[in-house]
Amino acid sequence: MPKPQYEFHRPRQQWTPAGGPVAGVWEQILARDPHSGDYTRLMRFEPGTDTTPNGPLAHDFHEEVYIVDGDLTDLTLGQTFNAGMYASRLPGMPHGPWRSDSGVLMVEFRHGFPR
Repeated sequence: MPKPQYEFHRPRQQWTPAGGPVAGVWEQILARDPHSGDYTRLMRFEPGTDTTPNGPLAHDFHEEVYIVDGDLTDLTLGQTFNAGMYASRLPGMPHGPWRSDSGVLMVEFRHGFPR
């Protein structure tokens, strides 16, 4: 079964901590395929969030991220990204750690996510 089919609606899922040792990182799962593990989520960082304790990340799945609002700085690259910017990361691509000065809201698509 693929992700559920929805017409436009206001998601009722709650914001929950995204996990890891850093507070201030939240997620809201919008849709999930229970068989493949693929999912779509909103992710937000509160202003001042710094994920340095998480270190750089590399996943074993494909990830696409679109910044809806705010700023996100990749501390390894020394680059700041903002609203309207998009990333597509293949499995194994290192990224982060991150800091957001004003906070950030992103939509994220994960494909081939381990169940």
